[in-house]
Amino acid sequence: MSRSSTVILVAIAVAVSSIALLQNLVIPLVPLVQAEFGVTADAAGWTNTAWLIAAAVATPTLGRVGDLRGRRTTFLVTLGIVALGDVVAAIAPNLTVLILGRVLQGVGGALFPLAYGLLRDALPRERVTGAIGVLSAVIGIGGAAGTVLAGPLADLVGWRGTFAVPFLVALLGALLTVVLVRDSGARAVGRVNTRSSLLLSAWLVALLVPLSTGARWGWSSPATLAFFALAVLAFAGWILSELRSAEPLVDLRLMTSPAIWPANAAALLIGAGVFAFWGYLPQFLELSASAGGTGLSVRDAGLALVPMLIGMSGIGFAAGAISRLISLRAMLAAGAVFMGLSAASAALAHASAWQLAVAGAGFGIGCGLAYAASAAIVVQGVPASSTGVATGVNANLRTIGSAIGSAATGAIVFGATPHGSASGFALAWALVAACTLAAGVLVWAVRIRPRPATETLTVPELVAAD
Repeated sequence: MSRSSTVILVAIAVAVSSIALLQNLVIPLVPLVQAEFGVTADAAGWTNTAWLIAAAVATPTLGRVGDLRGRRTTFLVTLGIVALGDVVAAIAPNLTVLILGRVLQGVGGALFPLAYGLLRDALPRERVTGAIGVLSAVIGIGGAAGTVLAGPLADLVGWRGTFAVPFLVALLGALLTVVLVRDSGARAVGRVNTRSSLLLSAWLVALLVPLSTGARWGWSSPATLAFFALAVLAFAGWILSELRSAEPLVDLRLMTSPAIWPANAAALLIGAGVFAFWGYLPQFLELSASAGGTGLSVRDAGLALVPMLIGMSGIGFAAGAISRLISLRAMLAAGAVFMGLSAASAALAHASAWQLAVAGAGFGIGCGLAYAASAAIVVQGVPASSTGVATGVNANLRTIGSAIGSAATGAIVFGATPHGSASGFALAWALVAACTLAAGVLVWAVRIRPRPATETLTVPELVAAD
C-alpha cells in the first residue's frame, strides 16, 4: 500500500475506532449507572438499547446523505455528533440525559458505511479490499476492546471518565480526516426520500425495542406484541414506498441482486452470532465455579479475551493478501464456518479458561475474515454512488442480527437463573454455531452470478473458483 493510501487509511481508522469503542463500552458499566442514579436494571439497560436504535436508524439514512452530499463532510459532521454525545454522557446529571448522550453516540453507527465509501473513493481499486479488511478489524477490535477496557477504566477514572477515551480519539480522527482525506468520489443524484426514511426508522425502532427489552417485559406481553405488530405494518409500508419511489432511500432491487443478497443474509446470521458469543463470554468467565463457570476476576476475564482480539486483528490486516489468493465469497464462507466451529468447541469444552481462550482466538479469526469479506462484497457489488447506503444496509442487518442474538442468548442463559448456568451458556453457544455455520453454507451454496462488466456492477471477485 502506498504512503498516501496508508495515511488516508490511518486517518479514517482512527476516526472509526472512536465509535467502535462505544459499541460495547457501556455494557459492563450498567450496574454502576444503576447504582449512581438509583434506577432499576430495566431502566439502566436503556443506555444500550438507545445506542442500538440510534445506530440502526442513522446508518442507512446518513449513508444515503453521504452518497448525495459528500461522504467526507457527512463523516466529519457525524464524528462531531459522536463527540458531543461523549460530553453529554460524561456530565449527565440523570439517566434521561445519559440516554440522550447514548442516542447521539449511536448516530456514529453511520461512520462505518461512510468510511467504506471514503476508502473506495480515495484508494486504488486493488487496495480497497485490504483497506476494508483493516477497517473491519478496527471495528471488531474496538467493539471487543470496549468490553475489556470498561472495567479497568471505570476503576481508574469512574464510569463517566471512560467517555473521555472515545472523545479524544474522535477529536484526533476528525483532525486527521480534515488534513489527510479529500472528498473526491462520485455523488448520487437526487434527494433523501423522507417518507421512506421515516418508515425505515419506524419499523427499525418498533422491531429493536421489543427485541432488546422483551425478556424483561415478557415476550407475550401486550406492549411487546404491539411493537412487533407495528414493526410488521411499518416494514410493509416501507417496502411499498421503496418499490414505488423514483428515488428510493434503499434500492431494494439492487439489494436483492445475486451479487449482494447472500452477503446481506450472511450479515444477519453472523451479527446474531457475534454478539451472542463475545458479548456473553466475559460473563461466563466471571461466573462462579459453583455455577459451572471459571470464576475469573474482571481483569483476568479481560486477559482471556486477548487471543480473540489478536486473531481478529491479524486476519483483518491480512485480508488484502488473502483476497488475492481466494475469492471474497470463499473468504466469507470460511470465516463463518471458522466462527461456527469455534463456538461449537466452546459449547462442548468450557471447563477451563484456556479452552475458551482458544475458542475465542478461532472465533476472532473467523470474524475478521467474515467482516472484511462481507463489506468488500457489498462495496464492489454496487455503483460508487450507492456505496454509503448499501454498506449501511449491510451494517444494519448485523445490528438487527445482534439484537436478535442478544435477546435469544439472554433468554437462554438467564431464563432459569438470574446469574446463568454452564448449561445455558453451552446451549447459547450451540445456537451461535448453528447461525454462523448456516451463514457459511448459504454463501457457499448460492451460486453468485456476476453482472455484466459495466461501471455500475463489476464483481469478478465474487465468482468462486471452480
